[in-house]
Amino acid sequence: MNFYTRKWVKPEDLNPNGTLFGGTLLRWIDEEAVIYAIVQLGNPKVVTKFISEINFVSSAKQGDILELGIEAIHFGTTSLTMRCEVRNKISRKTILSIEKLVFVNLGEDGNPIPHGKDSITYAYTGIEKTGRDN
Repeated sequence: MNFYTRKWVKPEDLNPNGTLFGGTLLRWIDEEAVIYAIVQLGNPKVVTKFISEINFVSSAKQGDILELGIEAIHFGTTSLTMRCEVRNKISRKTILSIEKLVFVNLGEDGNPIPHGKDSITYAYTGIEKTGRDN
C-alpha cells in the first residue's frame, strides 16, 4: 500500500469530543482516492460508485499527522476498485480502514465507458490530446 498523502489534524477538523470528525476524514479519503483513480485511468471524469464498510479503529486528535494509504486491488471494465488505510504517521496506529472503494470511468456524455487498463500505470499526464499544438 502506498502512503503518499499526509494530513495534519487542526482545530477546525475536530468534533465536540475533541477528536477528528469522521466526515472530515471521509472527505479526505474520497478526494485522495478519486485523484488516484484519475491518474490510473487517465481520465478526469471519474466518480465514486461504492464505499464498503468503514472501520474506525482508533481516533485522531489535534496535532496528529495522518497518512492516507490507497491501493488498487481490481481493474474492472469501466471501474477501478481500491482499498484504503489511514494511520497515525508517528505511532503507525491504524485510524481507519476501508476494504473497497469503487470508482467508475465516465465518457463525455456522463455514462460509464471502458478504460482499457488492467494494472497500475501512473500514466496520466493531465494533458488532453486535441490533434493540434497548444
